[in-house]
Amino acid sequence: MLKDLIVANRSYRRFDEKHQISRETLLELVELARLSASGGNMQPLKYLLSCEPEKNALIFKHLAWAAYLKDWPGPAVGERPTAYIVILGDKEIGRSFGCDHGIAAQSIMLGAAEKGLGGCMIGSVQREGLRAALNIPERYDILLVLALGKPAEKVIIETVQPGGSTKYWRDEHGVHHVPKRSLNEIVVG
Repeated sequence: MLKDLIVANRSYRRFDEKHQISRETLLELVELARLSASGGNMQPLKYLLSCEPEKNALIFKHLAWAAYLKDWPGPAVGERPTAYIVILGDKEIGRSFGCDHGIAAQSIMLGAAEKGLGGCMIGSVQREGLRAALNIPERYDILLVLALGKPAEKVIIETVQPGGSTKYWRDEHGVHHVPKRSLNEIVVG
């Protein structure tokens, strides 16, 4: 059921590095993005794939993790993603990418959830450093980085109480809590 996939599709930030993701799996996920909607059907997105430890390490050091968890620098060795998909906007096809990369990213993440994988859409990227590290040509804007792996943490969705905070947090057992506004609060009229 689609709702089950959406609930399973959380922002995971700790992974089991023993579980490797193949290039074939990444291609299957990008195929879902390829088949997704695109503004004006321009299809301006390109995808840089990584499932090699050395390349993953280059990408990892250019990412920021979990802004609300001030004392957490990101996943430790052994808990890092085993694959990445860097979503690029091809400026030779278009100058504005609208919400295409959000649509593509959600399709990829739902596909990952269906495969028992998880990930995190990361927009906080040191773009010029990543561009240099991966030799990404200037014709491409770096739009998002999707970190992927086998989740090694539990994420719980909770309903925000009136006047409560939407900031995610971890409890003393390392369980990640994600507050969501109620349906009544978000529907207007």
